[in-house]
Amino acid sequence: MTEKRKAVVLVSGGLDSLLAAKVVQDQGVHVEGINFYTGFCVEGHTHAIRKSDKARPKRNNALWVAEQLGMKLHIIDIIEEYKNVVLNPKHGYGANLNPCLDCKVFMVSKAREWIERNGFDFIVTGEVVGQRPMSQRKETMPVVSSESGADDLLLRPLSARNLPETLPEREGWVYREQLHGFSGRSRKPQISLAKQYGFDDYAQPAGGCCFLTDANYSAKLSDLWQTRGEKHYELDDIMLLKVGRHLRPRPHFKVIIAREEGESRFLQGYRKQFSHLETVSHTGPLALVDGDVDAEDMELIARLVARYSKGRGEKQVELEVTGLDGVRHRLTVAPLLAHEIPGTWLL
Repeated sequence: MTEKRKAVVLVSGGLDSLLAAKVVQDQGVHVEGINFYTGFCVEGHTHAIRKSDKARPKRNNALWVAEQLGMKLHIIDIIEEYKNVVLNPKHGYGANLNPCLDCKVFMVSKAREWIERNGFDFIVTGEVVGQRPMSQRKETMPVVSSESGADDLLLRPLSARNLPETLPEREGWVYREQLHGFSGRSRKPQISLAKQYGFDDYAQPAGGCCFLTDANYSAKLSDLWQTRGEKHYELDDIMLLKVGRHLRPRPHFKVIIAREEGESRFLQGYRKQFSHLETVSHTGPLALVDGDVDAEDMELIARLVARYSKGRGEKQVELEVTGLDGVRHRLTVAPLLAHEIPGTWLL
C-alpha cells in the first residue's frame, strides 16, 4: 500500500463505530468521521437536562470518539432530508417506529456523496452481522450496499470476514486478515477488543442510539400523527416528545408535565408556544397544554398538574394559568386522586 488511502466512518458515538474506525486506522488509512444529526438521537439530550442524571458525563459521544482516535469529525444536519425516511420507509418499520434499514441505506448514501465530493476512497461502518434484527442481518446488509450506491466501497471491519470481499480489501488498501469476523448479538467480542485497545470509558449500548427504537417514544409520536390527522413533524415536536410526562385526558388536548426541575427549565423555552400552568401554593412542575381547551378542560388539567405537585395530599392547590395570549389567571382546585388518573391517559 504505497498510497495512503482515505476513509470516512459513520460515527454514532457507540462502541462499534469507535472500534471500526480504530481497526482501519491501525492499517495506516487516514480516517475521518461523519455524524449525521437526525433530531432523534438519544445521547446528549435528556440526560443533559435532567438533574437526576447529573452523575453521567455531559458529552457528545460522537465527538468523544473522534477525540479518542485523534480524527476529524464532520457533524452534518440531515433533519429535513431525513423526514422522508421516517414518514415513508420503503422497507417499513421495526418493532416500533424505527425505519432502521431505510435509515442505514440513507446514511450510507449520504456518506457516498460525501466521499465523492471530498476525494475519499471508501466508507466504514461499525455494523456487525446479526446484531440488529432489521438492518444488520446477513440478507439485509447487501441491500444497504446496493441501494445506497456504495456497493463494494462499503467496508464493515468488525464483520468483514463473514462477508464478501470489498474493493478496499481486493486492492490491498486494507488487509482482510487484520479485520474481524464478529457476528450475533453478544457484545463480548467488542468489549474484548476495546480492552485490547485500552478503551474503557465508551458509551454503553442500550437498544440503539435513536429514540425511534423506544416503544414509549414511538407511542407518543404515533399519537401526535393521529391527533394531527397526518404524518408530519417539526424539530420542536420531536424534541418535546423526549421530555416530561405526556398525558391525553381528552382526545382534543394533551398535557406535558415536567418530571423534575431540569425538565421544567427545559419546558420554559416553550411557554410562548403553549398555554401553561404552574403551581403557586406549593412547589410543582411546569405543564404545557397542547390543544384547544375550555374552562372545564382547564380545571381538569389544573387538578392533574396539582396531583404531580408537592400539594398532592392537600385539599386545595392554587395554580397560575397563562393563555397563549399571555393573559394570566389563578385556579384553586383539589388535586386528582391516584385512582382518578386512568393508565390510558399516559402516552
